[in-house]
Amino acid sequence: MVMDDAARRARKSRRRASPAAAKPERRIDYRRLHNPFSPQPAFSDDQIAEMHTTALRILEELGIKVLLPEARDIYRRAGALVDDETEMVRLGREVVESALASAPKSFRLRGAVPDRDQVMELGALSFQAGAGCPHATDRERGRRPGSLEDFLDTVKLVQGFDVLHTIGPTVEPQDVPIHLRHYAMTRGGLTLSDKPCFLYARGTPQVEDGMEMIRLMRGLDRDAFLADAWTYTIINTNSPRTLDIPMAQGLIDFAKAGQMSIVTPFCLAGAMAPITVAGAITLQHAEALAAIALAQLVRPGAPVMYGSFSSNVDMKSGSPAFGTPEHVTATLGSGQLARLIGLPWRAAAASAANVADAQASTETVMSLWACLMAGATHVVHSAGWLEGGLTFSFEKMMIDLEAVQTLAELCTPPPGTTEDIGFDAIAAVAPGGHFFAGDHTMSRYQTAFYEPLVADWSNFGTWSEAGARTADQRATDLWKQKLADYAPPAHDPARIEALDAFIARRTEQGGAAPVS
Repeated sequence: MVMDDAARRARKSRRRASPAAAKPERRIDYRRLHNPFSPQPAFSDDQIAEMHTTALRILEELGIKVLLPEARDIYRRAGALVDDETEMVRLGREVVESALASAPKSFRLRGAVPDRDQVMELGALSFQAGAGCPHATDRERGRRPGSLEDFLDTVKLVQGFDVLHTIGPTVEPQDVPIHLRHYAMTRGGLTLSDKPCFLYARGTPQVEDGMEMIRLMRGLDRDAFLADAWTYTIINTNSPRTLDIPMAQGLIDFAKAGQMSIVTPFCLAGAMAPITVAGAITLQHAEALAAIALAQLVRPGAPVMYGSFSSNVDMKSGSPAFGTPEHVTATLGSGQLARLIGLPWRAAAASAANVADAQASTETVMSLWACLMAGATHVVHSAGWLEGGLTFSFEKMMIDLEAVQTLAELCTPPPGTTEDIGFDAIAAVAPGGHFFAGDHTMSRYQTAFYEPLVADWSNFGTWSEAGARTADQRATDLWKQKLADYAPPAHDPARIEALDAFIARRTEQGGAAPVS
């Protein structure tokens, strides 16, 4: 075929031109991304304004149940109406508006080195792998309860991809006792990576342990730690309209320490929220505003992020559904509400599929696109999340990263100089000719295009002769190779020694049980 002959001639020409030259690297900076697209709306401005007003009315007239007495006292001192017998708190809109005025619109989330810092503000974009999964799975070992080995392996994999910007609680290591688990997880995130580190809000003792570990590993005194956000947590309200003890305590602990809380109600339309998307995100908005207000009442200016994780359920089974039109619409609407109050915000990709199949990819890609179109600041569960969060899949992580890196590529302005537009290159090729061996191509071909992680672009014959390997099989090879190639970031050995001494001392003292 003419095209095959042309390609062969171009390859021969390239070999003659530089037979021993190393292939140049295609360098795209994934470490700091800015969304170049205008956020897309799902609702009119008037409808969004009414949702916000209705959320304030919910807090003022109906209130929210707050299980932690300390949190109720904080609300009470700010002027809220509090009934300790029913544990209900009714917040006036002036309390909420004051809190929103003090919440920072932009702040840094710090890593071990400045190159890993993330600016959290509207327009910025960062990704996090799947999180909170009690199980892990891969093609070779199958589905299993999460272990410390699984968690540490996922940290190494996250470290190996610049497009994943923070370390999260990917897999729950169930082989580590719960009163010691936070030591193992925090140590893994701090020593195996240099990216910003996550801490669970599972009671003040565990939070204080985790923050001390970060101070030791980052070489910070208390003032330096307080001056910036060095860690983050996820705060989930219990929809509808409940803020439980560990989540309220987490908001207080992180606000006091000047650390970031991502406030994320989990509103499933038809189950824990009204069946309409508009109703679900209005309830989500009310709960988020109440939690953000608590953080600001504790410490005005404490870094907080508005969060959205609203979708729908399967009305036949009650199971959560993701990547659906309703999930996309809820994400778009949440972005509108976040922009209305001016805060950076968190959205999520997700999948309810049971294995890393076409359903899983479709649901994740659709929800990723929703996050991009909605202008999300931080996208969690971007890679590896299965079964609505019950399982972390090593293969799915690799497959999802193909989509995540594609979105990151779109955040990089394409070259468009006069030379790139290429009149001379077009003029040099006769009608019906080809561009394979032209100077314009030869000077660019090694770095012009994105190279896939998992995708196979060979034709059917070549693919068959190579073993007819499917995407999940190639994904297995990729994650295994990435683990084999892993090299830890450079850390001060003295800090690791101090960290381990702290863990040993706290373990000997009995650790710290979670609070519920």
